[in-house]
Amino acid sequence: MSRIISPENPAPEPSDVSNSLMFGTPKERLDFYRREIQYETSLLANRTNAYLSAQSFLVIAYASSMANANTEWGDLFTLVVPVLLALLGIVSSLHAWPGIKASAHIIGHWHFKQEHLLRSEPQFGHAYDDSPLFSEHESSKDNYHKSLLFSLRSPWLFAVFWWVLGAFSLWLQLSAVRL
Repeated sequence: MSRIISPENPAPEPSDVSNSLMFGTPKERLDFYRREIQYETSLLANRTNAYLSAQSFLVIAYASSMANANTEWGDLFTLVVPVLLALLGIVSSLHAWPGIKASAHIIGHWHFKQEHLLRSEPQFGHAYDDSPLFSEHESSKDNYHKSLLFSLRSPWLFAVFWWVLGAFSLWLQLSAVRL
């Protein structure tokens, strides 16, 4: 459908057109933000679960390799394999970090957009009664960031954990050789 643009009928602002076509109401925009937050949170949870599962298998392999008591090649095995597993744990932690950080950053972006919408649309605050539908406590940056800390800290904690285990296994094996 074409439209004649004249001084009485000016062209709409591009941002108004895109906003009106994509979102009919602020409620639709809020629903969109909520769906995006839920999607990204699920993605972050899946990444964290996959990362922790991989780390748990590495810990089991590390413990099994340290318990090797073979008389022929056990000393060399317990010197090399645990250190390699620790190195693999460090590398996998460093590779998991960017994806987890990106998901947390995107979640923060959608929370910011949601908070901005809730502040700019006062009718959301008192939709049904006198108590606000979304309080400052529920939508504050600190609260959602605290919920992401486990995922954000896990790769760094495991990287340090693997470094300590790798150094320990080297020290243990090399000190046993000197005795």
